[in-house]
Amino acid sequence: MHTKLTALFVPIDAVGHVNAAIGQAEVLILAGHRVVFAVSDQWRGRLTKYGIEEVLLHYDTYDNDKDPAREWADRLQDNGVIKKDSTAIDNLINMTVNLMPYMIENAKVLDTLLAGLIPKIKPDVILVDHGFELTSVVKSGIPWVLVNSCNPLVHFDYPELPPPLSGLPAVGHRDEWKAFRAQAVKVCQPIRDMINKYLNSKGVPLLNDNKFVMYINNSKYLNIYGYPLELDYQDMRPLPPNWYRFDNLKRTEKGQPFDIPVTLRDRPGKLIYFSLGSMGSVDVENMKRLVTILSKSKHRFIVSKGPKHTEYELPDNMWGAATVPQIQVLSLVDLVITHGGNNTTTETFYFGKPMIVMPLLADQWDNAQRVHEKGFGIRLDAYQCSESELLTAIDKLLNDKKLIENLKTISKRIQSDNSIAKLPELIEKLVNKHDINNN
Repeated sequence: MHTKLTALFVPIDAVGHVNAAIGQAEVLILAGHRVVFAVSDQWRGRLTKYGIEEVLLHYDTYDNDKDPAREWADRLQDNGVIKKDSTAIDNLINMTVNLMPYMIENAKVLDTLLAGLIPKIKPDVILVDHGFELTSVVKSGIPWVLVNSCNPLVHFDYPELPPPLSGLPAVGHRDEWKAFRAQAVKVCQPIRDMINKYLNSKGVPLLNDNKFVMYINNSKYLNIYGYPLELDYQDMRPLPPNWYRFDNLKRTEKGQPFDIPVTLRDRPGKLIYFSLGSMGSVDVENMKRLVTILSKSKHRFIVSKGPKHTEYELPDNMWGAATVPQIQVLSLVDLVITHGGNNTTTETFYFGKPMIVMPLLADQWDNAQRVHEKGFGIRLDAYQCSESELLTAIDKLLNDKKLIENLKTISKRIQSDNSIAKLPELIEKLVNKHDINNN
């Protein structure tokens, strides 16, 4: 029976995934366990305040002095993943063709580095939030947890569900599901072949066939994800074996107090949070367009300006910064305008706020559609929405008393359940069972 465990986290090296890993790490640390993160040099000094040990990895393909948010934002924009008139399938094609080969090479570097690190760290459990199979983890003999910090569909590609990354409705549209899935499978097959060739060379099982956008198999030990019950797809299909759902993977950010800025405090109107994430906000021209529209609203806005925050100004009814303490801001506002990243979506649900969702890439399409079709918000096009559409959507949601009360009830349930607090017990049982079976 273990008392203090060592948990090694291997998240995708991007802001959203690392933030979700922090949320999991916090509850493990609170339960008395040791937590180690294997992350790139770009994260140096950013995680220690949470009680997390940093094991820093050097990638020749990274600018290791660059902010990790800016790194990915620039790469996505430069490769045409985020751009005007891009559909969900265009988005998937550009990401697969232009980015995946680069990401595969980085995953191979990570795999090699982990093979040397795992014996030194001696983890009792490894939590992997990644898009590629890591042979060093599979071959280690250490129990590992597959973590999904994206929309659930990316790991649940079943005929009963809309295809992942499509943003297609859950009801009807089956012909569109079939067409999207067929095109996506065709586009992703060369990447699967590349990965399988690598896995074969390392002597580990090849990829299963039930995922076309995630190149990693389910863990035989435990698989977890964060998504509110009210949004989840379990009304369409039960969870596969060995999967466990939390309402969110939210970090607490207790050490970041935030007060409504003086410039907004005494102004009339509701308070709205506007963020297209570190990646979406990199398109400065579109941020300027949307800010101009919002300047005509009678309401007040807190804006997460993003990595290029110095390249545009905000009008009088707004306050913003490169980044804002999102967890604290969400608790204060009346409405959220978001890109639909999984963290923002689940965190907004935690605080019970209505959403306008403007998806730009990947699982944001699915989150936007799910929020819209479940009646918890409105989906709009970040590039094509008109002034009238956006301003009308804001007032419609702010005046929907039934929705606001419903979201408050959901928020109370989520906060009362505090489902992520159950993670330490799951991990402890997993490790103890593994030890018993191997002794």
